[in-house]
Amino acid sequence: MRGPVAELRAFVNAALIQKVGRDHRDPDDVFRRRQVVVAVTFVVGSAVLAWALRITPGDPLFYVATLGLAAVWFVGALLSGPLHAGMGRTRRGEQARPVVQSLALGALLLAVFLLGALVVARIPTLREPVDQLLDHARFGSFAAVLAITFLNGVVEEIYFRGALYAAIPRHPVALTTALYALTTVGSGVPLLVLAAAVIGVVTGLQRRVTGGFLGPIITHVVWSTGMLVLLPPALSLTR
Repeated sequence: MRGPVAELRAFVNAALIQKVGRDHRDPDDVFRRRQVVVAVTFVVGSAVLAWALRITPGDPLFYVATLGLAAVWFVGALLSGPLHAGMGRTRRGEQARPVVQSLALGALLLAVFLLGALVVARIPTLREPVDQLLDHARFGSFAAVLAITFLNGVVEEIYFRGALYAAIPRHPVALTTALYALTTVGSGVPLLVLAAAVIGVVTGLQRRVTGGFLGPIITHVVWSTGMLVLLPPALSLTR
């Protein structure tokens, strides 16, 4: 029976390091078309996201903007070319859909970020932008914001770790992470940019291993919806 360190090493290797043998390379004409489509989608989506995050909390226009953003990422991804859900590898070497590993990664990221929030809460210059971002849930419909958070987590991964990743010929993990973080710069929330970078690295490695977007979607949604639900009470502990 393996100890906890060996189990953790096996999990990390299966979830983030050892690639599953899958070849989804596009023909040259499809690849070039994909690059054009994802480039246009990135510009439009980044602009819509910056606008959405600067809307006054409680304004119904926020829901319109964020749903519009989801439509941009989703339509752009679909128009770019073929997309794949991907397959993972269990610690025993068997292939399966990357569900359990992704749930575990999402929960682990959530725990790390919540612990970090206890530190951030004591630094006013970092906490204030986070509080303003959370005001969309405080002053608007929490159920609507939660649904939108779930939806955008799904379509962001279909675009960034699906279409965009497939359009980058070299260093796709690093480049999709950098571009994903870049889209959040317009929010004016430094910690959101940092969070995007961390999530981008983890989901990018998942995409590299599995060859698809399913694992990244599960990890992202567990993290993002968990943060929306649990971050406010975590911050309140330091008030």
